[in-house]
Amino acid sequence: MPTQNRRAFIAGAAALTAAPLLSAKSGDHSVPKLVHHVFFWLKNPDSESDRNALLAGLKTLGEIPSVRGIHVGVPASTEKREVVDNSFHASEILYFDDVAGQDAYQVHPIHKAFVENHSHLWDKVIVYDAVSV
Repeated sequence: MPTQNRRAFIAGAAALTAAPLLSAKSGDHSVPKLVHHVFFWLKNPDSESDRNALLAGLKTLGEIPSVRGIHVGVPASTEKREVVDNSFHASEILYFDDVAGQDAYQVHPIHKAFVENHSHLWDKVIVYDAVSV
């Protein structure tokens, strides 16, 4: 591919990739407005089966109708810095359109079943809820 065509291709690809990010930052109302981030510490942190059971349970929460997006994860192997807390064993981020959607999630049968079936696995849970400004 000639250099000029390659540069045009790269510039076009970069623009297409950045477009959704730019619209989200400029107030696109289709972006969920409430983030529900939950961190879990396992009772048995060395148990791979407990961790896998918790992760599988967390993934079911994405089936709740008011959930607009979900991310389930474990601590990343990023640089160790004073401001980074990677002491948790699993986390979930759920996205909602508004507080009403998050309220509906809290009482939904899938969420209630998750708590009932998996709460014996964790020792500690911390929740951070934030709304877009």
